[in-house]
Order: sequence, then C-alpha cells, then structure tokens
Amino acid sequence: MFVKLQLDARCFIILSSPRTSPITGASVSTNTGVSLSPLEKIETVKKRREQSLLEIPNRRIPKKFNTDLKQTPNKPSFNKNPDREPRSNSRNSTRVENKKSFGVGLEIFDGNGSVDKAHTKCSKKWAYYGGCIPSILEALDTIKDLDEALKPWEDTLSNKERSIILKEQSSWERALEIFEWFKRKGCYELNVIHYNIMLRILGRARNWSHVECLCNEMRIKQILPVNSTYGTLIDVYSKGGLKEEALHWLKKMNDRGMVPDEVTMGIVIQMYKKAGEFQKAEEFFKNWTLGEPIKHEGTSKASAGVQNGVQVSVSLSSYTYNTLIDTYGKAGQLKEASETFAKMLREGIVPTTVTFNTMIHICGNHGQLEEAGSLMQKMEELRCPPDTRTYNILISLHAKHDNISMAASYFKRMKEARLVPDHVSYRTLLYAFSIRHMVSDAEDLVSEMDEKGLEIDEYTQSALTRMYIEAGMLEKSWLWFRRFHLTGNMSSECYSASIDAYGERSHILEAEKVFMSCQEGKMLTVLVFNVMIKAYGLAQKYDKACQLFDSMESHGVLPDRCSYSSIIQILAGADFPDKARHYLKKMQEAGLVSDCISYCAVISSFVKFGKLEKAEGLYNEMIGFDVKPDVIVYGVLINAFADAGSVKEALGYVDAMKRAGLPGNTVIYNSLIKLYTKVGYLKEAEETYQLLQSSDSGPDAYSSNCMIDLYSEQSMVKQAEKIFESLKRKGNTNEFTFAMMLCMYKRLGRFEEATQIAKQMRDLGLLTDLLSYNNVLGLYALDGRFKEAVETFKEMVEASVPPDDCTFKSLGIVLVKCGISKKAVSKLEATTKNDYQKGLQAWMLALSTVADIDDDYDE
Repeated sequence: MFVKLQLDARCFIILSSPRTSPITGASVSTNTGVSLSPLEKIETVKKRREQSLLEIPNRRIPKKFNTDLKQTPNKPSFNKNPDREPRSNSRNSTRVENKKSFGVGLEIFDGNGSVDKAHTKCSKKWAYYGGCIPSILEALDTIKDLDEALKPWEDTLSNKERSIILKEQSSWERALEIFEWFKRKGCYELNVIHYNIMLRILGRARNWSHVECLCNEMRIKQILPVNSTYGTLIDVYSKGGLKEEALHWLKKMNDRGMVPDEVTMGIVIQMYKKAGEFQKAEEFFKNWTLGEPIKHEGTSKASAGVQNGVQVSVSLSSYTYNTLIDTYGKAGQLKEASETFAKMLREGIVPTTVTFNTMIHICGNHGQLEEAGSLMQKMEELRCPPDTRTYNILISLHAKHDNISMAASYFKRMKEARLVPDHVSYRTLLYAFSIRHMVSDAEDLVSEMDEKGLEIDEYTQSALTRMYIEAGMLEKSWLWFRRFHLTGNMSSECYSASIDAYGERSHILEAEKVFMSCQEGKMLTVLVFNVMIKAYGLAQKYDKACQLFDSMESHGVLPDRCSYSSIIQILAGADFPDKARHYLKKMQEAGLVSDCISYCAVISSFVKFGKLEKAEGLYNEMIGFDVKPDVIVYGVLINAFADAGSVKEALGYVDAMKRAGLPGNTVIYNSLIKLYTKVGYLKEAEETYQLLQSSDSGPDAYSSNCMIDLYSEQSMVKQAEKIFESLKRKGNTNEFTFAMMLCMYKRLGRFEEATQIAKQMRDLGLLTDLLSYNNVLGLYALDGRFKEAVETFKEMVEASVPPDDCTFKSLGIVLVKCGISKKAVSKLEATTKNDYQKGLQAWMLALSTVADIDDDYDE
C-alpha cells in the first residue's frame, strides 16, 4: 500500500532541456553538457533567488514556477498572476533615484501657493519597495486627509504604484477610502488588478456587501474578470466559511468557458480540503490535470481543458505539489501522497521544507516512523534545512507512538541545530512528560521556559497540575496551581480543569480550595459550578452537590442544561430518585429539557426500588411534555414489568415502542424472552429468539438459558439440545445452562444423560451455586448414587455454600433408601432447625456412616 520514497539524485538532473526552475522561474541551461548534482542545483537556485531579490526591490516573495504557455480561454495557464502588471526595474522620472537613503524630498504646499521642502524619515518596513513608494505609504500612514497626503504624487501615480498603495493598507476602511479617492479624481485608470486587490481586502474582512457592490461595479463598467479575479472570490468566500458562494463563483468561471489556472486550481483544492471533501478535491485536480471536462456542484456544464483533442501538458509548482500532498494526507491516502511526492521528484521539482514537513507528518500518522526518520536524513542530504515545525512534528509523532526518549532527543537536536523551540515544542513535550508522570523531566523543561521568559499557557498549566495529582504529589500540585492563580491571569476554564483534576481523584478539599480561589478572583462561571458539582458527586457528597447547585443563582450564574443533567444523574445514580425528580421538574420549568436522557435516569432509579407506579407516572409526564422516549426508556420499562411478571403492561410498552417507529434491540429482546419464559409463551419467545439470532451480537447465555427452560417445560428435548450445543461451540455456556439441561433430563427420567451433565459441571468447575448443588444432589438421590451424593454434600460444605431445606430433603431420601428410618431423618431435620451447626455435624456423621456401608457393600 505504502509507496517507498526513493529520493534519487537523478530525479533532479534534467538533460538537454531548458526546463524552468521551479523556484525562480529562470532557465537552467544544460548546453554545456554538464549535469548538475542535486546539491549543486540547489545552490545555483539559491544564488539566482538572492540575485533576483536584489534586482527587483518591490518583490516580497520569490515568484512561483511558471511555463511559457500563454493563457487562452480554453487552455490552463500556470502563471500565478498572469494578469498582473509586469514588474520593471525602471522608475518614474519623478521618483527619487537615491535608493541608499530612506530620506526623500516631500513637497508640502501651503495656503499661499509656496512650496516648502521637508525631509521625512520613512519607515523601514516599506524600504524594500525603493523609490517614492515608502514616502507615499508613510504619508498615508500619518496624514488622514487623502488630498493632503497624496498631493506631491497626485499627477504621477502609475497603475503599479496604485496597486501597491491599496495592497499595503492595514485596514479595509482605509483601503476603500483610497480606492474611492482614485475613482473621484477621474484621472486614474482602475483596472481589474485594482479591483482584485480590493476584493481580496474586503473579502478577508468578510465585508460581503462591499464585495458584491464591487462585483456589480465591475459588471456595469465592463471590467472583465480574469482568472485571478475568480480565484480571489473563490478563496475569500471559502476562507470566510461560505462554501456555496465560493462554488457559485467557480460555476460562473465555468460558464464563461474559463479554465482555472494553477493558482485558482490550488484555491479550489484548498476549499474542498477545508470542507473535508477530499474525494472532490482529488477529482477536481485529476480532471484539471488531464484536461478533461471539469464539472462543478449544481451544474451539468463542464469547462473544457483540451485543445483540439490534445491533452495539455501540465507542469506544477512546488506550492501546488505541497497542497496536493497535504490533501491526500488529510484524507488518509498515504499511497497517493507518496506517489505525488515521487512524481514531484521525477519532474525535477526541488522539495521545500514544507514538502518534507507534510510528508513526515503523513508518514508518522500512518505509523511509518522509520520512513519519517529517513525523510529527515534526506532533508540534510539535499541541504533543505529542517525548521522548528519539522522538529515539532517529529516530537509529536514519537510522543504519540509512546517513544518518549526519541521525542526528547529531537527536542535536543532542534536546539543543537540552533533553532529556537516555540510554545508548541514545549507544550507538546511537557504534555507527553505529564501524562507519563515524568515529573523531573517536566520540571526541567519548565525551568528552561522560565529562564527564557516564556509564558506557560493554560493548557500546560492544567496538564502539570493533573500530573502532580496523579503522581500523588498533592502539595506540589497546589503550589503549581497557586503560582498561576496569584498572577490573576487564570481563566475560568483553567480553574475548571484544576477542580476536575482534583475531583476525579476524590481530593475534594483541594477542589473546594480551587473553587474558593476562583470565587475570590470573581471568575465563577457555569462551567466552574458544573465541574464542582461533578466533584461532589464523585466524592458522594450529595448534600453539598445540591447546596452548591441551589446557590448558583445567588452568585449571578444560571444553571444550564449540563448543570441540571449532572445533578439529576448524580442523585438518580445514588438512589435518590425523589430528589432527582425535584431537579427534573425545575429543569422542565426552565425549558431546558430537550431529550429523554434525564427522564430515563430517574425512571431507572424508581424501577431499581420497585416503584413502578412512579416510574410510569414519570413516563406519562414525559409524554405530556412531548418529550420523545427512546429505545432505552422503553427497554427499562419493559424489563421492569417483565421482572414483575406484568405481561399486559410490558407488552403495552412494546406496542408503544413499535408505534413510535423505534426498532428493538438486544436488551429489549432479552427482556421479552424473560417475560415470555415466566408466563410460558413459547411461540412468542421463539419469534423473539429468532430476532436475536439475526442480530449482530446474537443471543446471549441468559436468553438461551430461558429458551432451554421453556423447551424443557414442554419436554422438547431436541430443540433444547440444539441450543445447548450451539452455546458450547461458542463457549457461551454457564453454570445455569448445564443445570437446566440436567433438570430436563432428570425430569424425563434420563438419568444417564443427567449424570453426564453433572460430571461435565464438576470437570468445568461450574458447580458453585446452591441451586446447582441441589439439582445434582436430587439427581444422585433419585438414581441411587449415594456415595456421589455424600461426596457432593461434603464439597458443598467445604465450599461454604450453606445448605437449605431442599438440600436436606435430598439427603433425607439418601438416608431412607439406605435403611435409616424416617423418624431418625425427621429428628435430624429438627436438630438442624434448633442448632444449625450441631445439626450439620449430625448430618455429616449419618451420611459418613451410610457412605462406609455403601463402600463395604461395593467390596
């Protein structure tokens, strides 16, 4: 299934091909006939990237890989920004040529028409643009009035400069204000790129009304959207959680006969990935790559990607490969992710750190930790340096697979590589230490964080509090909690986690102290109350749980559904159904009952005490409030009335369940068989047993024993034997299964089969219950096996199973058959009633004498 990843250096050698570099877009000439090794090629690419960044001051990130294909309506374009203004190193004549200095001449016009020169120190954050752009952005950042801010450059702003100005605004309001200013001036051309920038800014701000207005404006002004326009709209709507709107724009793009370029294709895949629709993402990519018609949701139309029946050749950037690999990884498709990675290498695309991080994460999640380690080695071989995220992934994966020493070693290697561990690094390793109660290691890590002045987040706080508690270090756990409580920055969620940690270990005093600390900090919330109520429940402090619940409103906190559910479950489970019903009534009055779970808990509690009338009353109340019972409620009531032998009531709930359209389950069927066995309804029991046989779990031993009992009463030996043999094959027999088979054979006078069953019970160690002993003693007494009867009685006494009247009745038969008078047996019975121990000794003596006589007779 898993494709072994072979990072062969030959994948990076491209012979006799002016292939475009996937990183810089520059051609790698091979006319010299000398092939570049992977490492030499990476160095070449690196040098070109640095040179390119120096040559183009306003480029902020390296340009992604593109091909020489021109964009046409029916052919995919693989340029990231095919419709953007071409970049140029030349500057407008009005711009300042001295790029070494950040100071520029800024002309400020006064009211008298004179011009003053002011020397402004521009912010370094825009210095990479060079020219007058930093001055313009500085002016816009410090001067609110646009006429005043842009006056020096009003007549000279180029399309490109207007694009940069819009793109660099930190707020959508300011960007829109500048955009409207450009429109008001009337002397500026606002093209599709400017609209694209504004659509992205407004979309990221989720200002959908303005986005729609701009789209309508483009339509009115006949500014035709291009590939990146649709890509922008799909992207912002998808990231804004409006997938249907994103698909709407994908359909519009399709209706225009426009094929998504590589960037737009990547955006669509990201959209499907975010929605968890990995199959659609894969299908979309395959159709796009193969040039097949691309169908979209809600339409039967398709966009064609084939030119005159010829499939378009597709070369992808590393960014697209990374997206695809990540998509396959999140879909759990390790094979496809590995194949995509291998194809990337065959195409000569140099993997980035992001690529390796994604593959390491995917391999690790599928348990391929050795493969993840080999990928790490390949990164070093290809001089693709691991970053902090690489090590974080490896730490997390090894901790997840319980290899804590390896996780710690990667943390050490990260620091040796002069990478600074971030909060994720510390938090992952601290959590791994805490759940394993590695207190010393966790404390060392905390000390390291303290030395570096790193803040410990609440998640880590709670994890270490729990670690100390579970390690039995209660005092340290309290000191650790106090450390953060005294800062006054703890949230109610963190207080809740600490209460819960103490409560689960029944440290109720400490839980109360945390609650009081939370109260002092005025951080009480419904969550804090809920976990404290839960803690009282676990500690069986039921009165305190009720008192705390009743005090919530006095603290300005209203109980929520969870509050009521907790107190009801606690009281019902503690056998206080009447108290639980009181809170159930309050919950109903508060309008917080949305299902039958709380009703079911209280009904079950009433049933446990045999208060069937109250259970029925609560059921009727639930129906009156239009709360729908589920199959569990019906199961509880059916079982309760089955135990009570109330056939009519039990069957009434069966009919009600059927009318509600609820299917039966094994619990219901077992209850019904128990009921039918009690009243001797063989036909109904057989029908229900067949339903159990057709279920996934099949009939259990109890139901099968009931059927054997029914068949035994009807002397239906073959049917009983069939079930018995079936239970033996499955290993589901128990003591009562054998006992009932023994009784059936004994009642029918088939003593030989009954004796075999008794022998099997002894051999399997299934002779433990009083009823079983009595059945075996009764068999031996009837069949004249006096020696076995005496031995069984001795075993019974030694096993501390107290005999009852039925036991002595069988033993009396043995004595009478051995010649002891009935008067003597009656005397033994009377002695036992007056003095149990003395009577038991008398029975043992009499039976021993009989056994000795029986032995002499045998000899």
